[in-house]
Amino acid sequence: MRQHMRAFKYFYRNGFKGSPKGRQGYCRRRRRAAPCRDRVSVIDQDKNTTMANKPRSYKPVSGFVLPRFAGIATFMRLPHVPLEDLAEVGDVDIGLIGVPWDGGTTNRAGARHGPRQIRDLSTLLRNVHHVSGTAPFELANCADIGDTPSNPIDLHESIDLIEKFYAAVHKAGVLPLSAGGDHLITLPIMRAIAKDRPVGMVHFDAHTDTNDRYFGGHTLTHGTPFRRAIEEGLLDPKRTVQIGIRGSLYTAKDMDWGREQGIRVITIEEYFALGVDAVIAEARRVVGDGPTYLSFDVDGLDPVYAPGTGTPEIGGYSTHEAQRMIRGLAGVNLVGADVVEVSPPFDPSGTTALVGATLMYEILCLLAEIVAKR
Repeated sequence: MRQHMRAFKYFYRNGFKGSPKGRQGYCRRRRRAAPCRDRVSVIDQDKNTTMANKPRSYKPVSGFVLPRFAGIATFMRLPHVPLEDLAEVGDVDIGLIGVPWDGGTTNRAGARHGPRQIRDLSTLLRNVHHVSGTAPFELANCADIGDTPSNPIDLHESIDLIEKFYAAVHKAGVLPLSAGGDHLITLPIMRAIAKDRPVGMVHFDAHTDTNDRYFGGHTLTHGTPFRRAIEEGLLDPKRTVQIGIRGSLYTAKDMDWGREQGIRVITIEEYFALGVDAVIAEARRVVGDGPTYLSFDVDGLDPVYAPGTGTPEIGGYSTHEAQRMIRGLAGVNLVGADVVEVSPPFDPSGTTALVGATLMYEILCLLAEIVAKR
């Protein structure tokens, strides 16, 4: 039975060529083959075989072998390595993670559905970046680690569950690249990866997310994560830059606290006055050489490009400008990143999820270059 399963999965990937006798020969040869990093072991030869000594491939499934509309959706068609196997496998460099939770949303919910649709639309992405020539899947072992657990009716439990998930990812030495979820998910991620030292941040958003309290004293919402992160010593405000801030405010003092802490706030008016290249240079100056987190809220984009988000603000930058800014961060010491606030219910076309997937790919190329230089 195992021989048949191995043969079926091999020919499922590589096309059904040859005779049944040839397939049996493949199974016999397969059993004697030496482990290879680029080959997938489909079925254990021995029940005692561990994940650590299984040969595994970290290449996406080719669209020439399996059509992009077929198969089980993973981020960028990468192999799925469950969290419980991560430490045992031991050779994943970059983990793509879904955080299907929007318990911090104060207005239009729906970002909990983001990771699933981003996975679906990410099947359109390919192997090589068309501008930089970066081939991320050649430079680093990338895998879909799955979704974090959460409790949709308990905010505090969800935050604890998310933090524990990322603590395990961090302990395994894996760089996390995440799809939200609302922007509150960044707080438990930072609690997991910035315990030993604060990180800087390049933050693309229409909102500063440094408010203090909502609705009678609630301190944990998608509008407060970076105030909490600064207070907890996880985020260094003097190494934090926020790009694209705009929209009406609750009070005239809404942005004062962040600026008083040292955050470099680039409003959308200043962004357009400076231009993309100057904004990139300023972001690089602010974060310097230290460990840095990249967080991209899709409402930083003009809603023409990303209508599927909970708190849209008109007058933002374009998707191409966003791509240029991310590419301009090549060489920054990134320790993790996320793309958040993709809310599929507000964009039936799927365009916003495609935007989210493509921005994740842009960031993935940066992370892969970092891994390659280790």
